[in-house]
Amino acid sequence: QIGTQCWMAQNLNLGTRINGSLDQTNNGTIEKYCYNNLETNCDIYGGLYQWGEMMQYTNVEGIQGICPTGWHIPSDAEWTTLTTYLGGVSISGGKMKETGTDHWAAPNTSATNSSGFTGLPGGFLSAYNLMFGGLTLQGPFWTSDPGPLPDAAQQVFLGHDSPDLTFGAGKKSSGIPVRCIKN
Repeated sequence: QIGTQCWMAQNLNLGTRINGSLDQTNNGTIEKYCYNNLETNCDIYGGLYQWGEMMQYTNVEGIQGICPTGWHIPSDAEWTTLTTYLGGVSISGGKMKETGTDHWAAPNTSATNSSGFTGLPGGFLSAYNLMFGGLTLQGPFWTSDPGPLPDAAQQVFLGHDSPDLTFGAGKKSSGIPVRCIKN
């Protein structure tokens, strides 16, 4: 519980692992990537999902998607509510990151995890070159909001060297971690 919101305590790790060189498809099976194609990375950091797979191939903001019953994919506005409660984008990231350098690369700037969110640097699978990147450095998360371009969607990012929670957009075909929020 963070303010009026209830967030999952860890990144979603649901589905059947497929190789990072393949696209996730609308085939009735929830598919995930694991960083470097290693299931042990999903066990620690959660799965990586393309936006369409996470949303279950709809464009409805705040939809359940692959989240369990009673939970949904957070909207950009819900992430904003979280950052506002934690004091603004310039300090909320530190309050959301797991402390220490067991998972985060040094310096893990301002990490206190005072919110209990325990954000981890799960990295991503790049849509541009199908390479994994950012493990220990970046904790990106999808939102349910489509981005400014047809092939983009909104994301938020935690970084090892910043106290910020940064908002931005990324290609929907990238593999990114997911954190669900309670209805």
